[in-house]
Amino acid sequence: MANTTVKTFRIQRFNPDKDSAPQWAEFKLACSPMERVLTALNRIKWEQDGSVSYRRSCGHAVCGSCGMTIQGASRLACKTLVKDIPGDVIEVAPLKGFPVVKDLVVDMEHFFHKYQAIKPYFINTSPAPVKERYQSPDDQAHIDDPAKCILCGCCTSSCPSFWKNEGYLGPASLLKAWRFVADTRDEAGAERIDIVNGENGLWRCHLIFNCMEACPKEIDIPAALSKLKRATIWGGTR
Repeated sequence: MANTTVKTFRIQRFNPDKDSAPQWAEFKLACSPMERVLTALNRIKWEQDGSVSYRRSCGHAVCGSCGMTIQGASRLACKTLVKDIPGDVIEVAPLKGFPVVKDLVVDMEHFFHKYQAIKPYFINTSPAPVKERYQSPDDQAHIDDPAKCILCGCCTSSCPSFWKNEGYLGPASLLKAWRFVADTRDEAGAERIDIVNGENGLWRCHLIFNCMEACPKEIDIPAALSKLKRATIWGGTR
C-alpha cells in the first residue's frame, strides 16, 4: 500500500461473559491517510483478531450503524478518515452514555424508546386528496435539514444532559419532533409539543452545541430545537 504510515489503534474491549470492566487493546496497522477508520477496523477484525465487535452496514454515512467514540468525539467510523486523527494513536471506544453490549457495540433500545415517544411518523386524519398532500418548496425547506437525521446516536451520545438524566428525550428525538411539528401536512403538532414540553423533554436542552459538532450530516440541531422551543411557547412553526 503506497504512502502508508503505521498507526496504533487503541480499542476499548469489553466482553460481559468474562470481563468485570472494560480494558484497552492495541493493534498496529499500516494505513493510507485516506483510509476510513471503519476500513481499518475491518482489517483488524479480518486479519488480526476476529473477536473485535462493532456495528457496520452501508459504509456510506447513510445507515448510522457505525457510530462510536473516536479520539474522544462521537463520530461515524465510515466517515472518519485516518488523516482526520492527529498523531500515531487512534483511540476507539463505544458511544458515551449507552450501555455496552460488547466492545464497540452499545445497546440502543433506550435511545429508540425515546425516539418512539415523540411519534416520529406522519399523522393526518383529514380525507386523502386525489393526488398528494401538497408541500410547497418553501414549506419543504423548513424540514429538509432535520429530515437528514440517520439516527446514528452521535448527537445524543455527545450531550451532557443525556449523560446525567436517563429520562431525557435527547437531541435526536427532539430534532425529529421538530421535523414533524414543522411539517405543514402533519396534524399532530400540538400533541408532539405536549410530549416534549416537560422536565425530561425540550427544557433539558441547554444549547451546549455538542450535538451540532457531532452530527455527521451537519444538521443545525440547536437551531431546530430553538425553533421547537419558540413553537412551544408562542405557537406556530415559523
